Order: sequence, then structure tokens, then C-alpha cells
Amino acid sequence: MEKTKKILVPTDLSENSRAALRLAFSLGTVNGVEIVVLHVARELSAWQIPDELSLLEPRFLQWEADRVINEANLDLSRFLEGHRDDFRNNFIVRKKVVRGAVGEKIVDVACLESADLIIMSPNPHGAFRRLFSRSVTERITREAPCPVLSVCPPRMQEPPHERMVPVFGNLLQGSRA
Repeated sequence: MEKTKKILVPTDLSENSRAALRLAFSLGTVNGVEIVVLHVARELSAWQIPDELSLLEPRFLQWEADRVINEANLDLSRFLEGHRDDFRNNFIVRKKVVRGAVGEKIVDVACLESADLIIMSPNPHGAFRRLFSRSVTERITREAPCPVLSVCPPRMQEPPHERMVPVFGNLLQGSRA
């Protein structure tokens, strides 16, 4: 097996995606790889439309696109601040922000960067949503040019109840008496 040289870690800036980032940092420390932390900005999430006529001007569209990228870049920097100590290890961390459709852009960046591995942490969705739409992780796993490692953060287990109370047992015993 070839040595991993570049790991792509897509993030949606959620606490759930920190599990993938921590795993990438631990693999990077051992192997001395380059880690590319990718954030795909959604175009409409930060848009403010002042009026209908300004939408026709190309300068306005370019300004809005630049604004979305700049805000996403700031958000990614804030997200990575908690991992500042991890950056001093034997690996290079590079930030990358693009805008567009999330699944498509992750696959495109993996191809452009010649990533050897993609590490991502899927968002938990309910059964109803999974029934009607595919997850981004599933799509990337099918289309990626390299292996995809899906990492889920550890779940907190609920402590067992101290005492189980039989519900039907008392009813059945009471009816026999």
C-alpha cells in the first residue's frame, strides 16, 4: 500500500465534523502528511438581496460571491482555532473554501488536490430523511477518486435505569388472585 501524502477533510463547521478532523490530525502526526480542510459555502446562505435591479449587474454578483467566500473563510478560521496546538506537529494544514453544491465540490477538490484519502463525519439524520434523500457521505463514497473514511463521533451512552418496574407482571398476577 502506498503512503498517504494528502488527506482531504470536508467540514460543515459542526461539532460532529470535529471527529474527522481529530482523526486526520492523528494520522497526519504519524505519517507527516498534508491535510486540506475543505469548507463548501452555500451560495444562498449569506446573500442579501437589496433590490431586483441590482441582481442584473455583474459587479454585484461578483461582490456577493466574494462576500460569501470571505465569510466562509472567517468561519473556517474560527472553527480551526480550537485545534491551533495540533498544527505544530509534523504535518501541513491548508484551508480551502469553495462555493457550490457540497457533494460535487468535495469530489472536484479531491480530484484537483490529488487526495489520497477523504475523512468525513456524516451528519445524523432521521429515518424519514434517509428514506427520501441520499446523504452527502454516500454520494462522495460512490464518486470519490480515492478511499473515503467515514467517522462518527462517540455517542454518550445513557446510564442504565436503577430499577426496572414490571408493568404487565403486576396486572397479570392481580387478575389471577
